[in-house]
Amino acid sequence: MSISHVKSVVAAQPAVEGAGVHLHRAFGFGDTSLTDPFLLFDDFRNDDPDRYRAGFPWHPHRGIETITYVLAGTVEHGDSLGNRGTLGAGDVQWMTAGAGIVHSELPGPDFKASGGLAHGFQIWVNLPSAAKFTTPGYQYLPAAEIA
Repeated sequence: MSISHVKSVVAAQPAVEGAGVHLHRAFGFGDTSLTDPFLLFDDFRNDDPDRYRAGFPWHPHRGIETITYVLAGTVEHGDSLGNRGTLGAGDVQWMTAGAGIVHSELPGPDFKASGGLAHGFQIWVNLPSAAKFTTPGYQYLPAAEIA
């Protein structure tokens, strides 16, 4: 077994994405030589409802996969394939953008009831060249089905 060494330690930086969601970005939109095939890692933890309320309205992706893991609160997902659903604590969404997909991620129906609590993270994974134009897909994995 080989031993890997830490090559870099970075602090997540504040960022604003979507329609004004305040989050922390560990990496992304820069040099990915140390993280490829991982392109982005965002932590969307927020205790202030006004910093998350507008969510991520309809927007496109292509050539990547996005993995969203919700730790607290809920996230409503919708996409151009007709997939719709609510992710709650412990749920995972895996979306293959492939040749292209449009989707939205908005605070879920319990947003007001939970006091606007939202916490989770999203990872973007670069698809291999041969899979960049694959048919888009969507998987929802409820917490109860994850070991």
